[in-house]
Amino acid sequence: MNVLVTGGAGFIGSHVCERLLGDGHAVWALDDLNSFYSPAIKEKNLKEISALGKPFTFLSKHLSDIRALENLFGQVQFDQVIHLAARAGVRPSLDEPEFFQQVNVEGTVNVLEAARRHGVKKALLASSSSVYGVNTKVPFAESDPVFSVISPYAASKLACEALGHVYHYVYRMDVVMLRFFTVYGPRQRPDLAIHKFAKLIHTGKPIPVYGDGSTERDYTYISDIVDGVIACTQKKFGYEIFNLGGSQTVKLSRLIELLEAALGKKAMIDRQPAQPGDVPRTYADISKAQRLIDYRPRVKIEEGIPKFVDWFRQNQ
Repeated sequence: MNVLVTGGAGFIGSHVCERLLGDGHAVWALDDLNSFYSPAIKEKNLKEISALGKPFTFLSKHLSDIRALENLFGQVQFDQVIHLAARAGVRPSLDEPEFFQQVNVEGTVNVLEAARRHGVKKALLASSSSVYGVNTKVPFAESDPVFSVISPYAASKLACEALGHVYHYVYRMDVVMLRFFTVYGPRQRPDLAIHKFAKLIHTGKPIPVYGDGSTERDYTYISDIVDGVIACTQKKFGYEIFNLGGSQTVKLSRLIELLEAALGKKAMIDRQPAQPGDVPRTYADISKAQRLIDYRPRVKIEEGIPKFVDWFRQNQ
């Protein structure tokens, strides 16, 4: 297949590109290499992908560049689009709500429109566990109401899910929405908690802990996420939403303990008040993904954190 991966130089995107290439597909990656975090990190990811010697093409373009998208889709007949590009982060979205809607919602429209105009039959779109908001029912199931989002980032992802349904219903495009639960592992963005905490503990600096450490997240190792993404490329669904998570909850205090053990250093805690937009818990019900795509996450947090720390040490 010819596959376009938007956000292909980023954390999840680069791993998806590698897996697709390993499976024998031709891959095009689109990423604007923006300064949300150091572009050098994404450039390193691209070098590692290019070193595989597989049919890989990279384009540095922004999702707002409609002409560039039109040219790309006009030159290559894509079989599928995996749309992972987005401006991410709950807390940053509170500071720049307009920008998050522009990149995430308008960018998704631009990608879907280009795909529609050029006859692409299937699109996978990244959503987020944040769409569940302050859902009090756990674990979170795809059938749960999602009208209680509490951040502009979550709202933008919910809008993208609605757009995906529009393009399926009106244009008969096969669309899969992927609700990712907190993803970690090699190449994780430096602003995310596990990477940020590891760096601060390693350098002997205090880590900011918002609240009392009792918040819980469904941490999901990158290889399990990629397994789910690839499984969704292999079947036709019409329109479907899947939770991709580890289906286990870990308290923030326990996460810190695991990082301390793997790094061999104690953390200095800087207590901060709870942050607006943060949900108390995420927990994925993956029974639907198990049933329809045989999704079976394998890497528990006790194994995944040491794996991440090994990568972290090698890339300091």
